[in-house]
Formats: sequence, structure tokens, C-alpha cells
Amino acid sequence: MTNVYSFDGILVFGLLFICTCAYFKKVPRLNNWLLSEKKGVWGVFYKAAVIGSRLHIAVALSCLAMAFYIVFLK
Repeated sequence: MTNVYSFDGILVFGLLFICTCAYFKKVPRLNNWLLSEKKGVWGVFYKAAVIGSRLHIAVALSCLAMAFYIVFLK
């Protein structure tokens, strides 16, 4: 189990949040409901979805590296 209050826990949470929001952007009903606002608190979801869709290779490699770290090194 990773601890959310440690640095690697925060990285795991951030990567999962970005991946989830990028997935929500591909689902039309969730895209209209969750990602319609571009400012404010709800804008965080939109910005995470944009990061996940534009930097999908870097995010995927980061997820693989973090999974390797958690499974084998920690």
C-alpha cells in the first residue's frame, strides 16, 4: 500500500487522476458533465484531461515507471 502523504503516494495519485480525467474526456456523457467548465474548481478536471491527452506517451511511461517502482523497489 502506498501512503498518500508520502511523495511517491502523491505521484501515484496525480498520475491516476490524470489518467482518469483523460478517460473521462473520451466518454461523451462524462465529457459534457464533468469537463465542460474550464475555470474554477471544476477546471482542474479539464486541465488534467488536457495533460493526459496531449502528453499521453509521457504519462503512460510515468505510470509504467511508477508501477515498477512500487512493485519491485518499494
